[in-house]
Amino acid sequence: MSDIKQAIEGAIGYLNGHPEEGRYTDSEARAVLGEGLRCTIESPVGPPLATDMAESVGGANSAPSAGWLFRAALASCNATLIAMRAAQQGVTLERLEVVVDSESDDRGILGVDPSVPAGPYAIRVRVEVSAPGVDQATLREIIDWGVAHCPVCDAAKRPVEVSLDVRAG
Repeated sequence: MSDIKQAIEGAIGYLNGHPEEGRYTDSEARAVLGEGLRCTIESPVGPPLATDMAESVGGANSAPSAGWLFRAALASCNATLIAMRAAQQGVTLERLEVVVDSESDDRGILGVDPSVPAGPYAIRVRVEVSAPGVDQATLREIIDWGVAHCPVCDAAKRPVEVSLDVRAG
């Protein structure tokens, strides 16, 4: 935890001295359609990922859906930011688990009803944490800070401009 705290303090110090370097273009995520509805996602680090859809919509159910990967990204990002904040505060977490689910309506993704959104109606984040000797109020502050600073959660909560660049050929 002290290594994490030291790294975060170094990054904060650097950005305080060089605020112009805080904004950047994130690395690309590239999905390539394979057989059926299965996509392979190239990763800048580590092995590629894959997505697929359920058989009921023409997929082979051979990999998680993109929607599930979104929830997984939300869960892992929240867990990471909570752990980072705990390290900053000198709190050792004995256990941290973040579970994300959502409520959706397939009529939206399939275009059955234009009034139904393609994305989820609601997203639920559940945090289970233990840190012996740390009071509930401190843990809640750490969790709230982590969720408030999670970039995936932020992107899900506020309108974010999405541009489309089509290159057909």
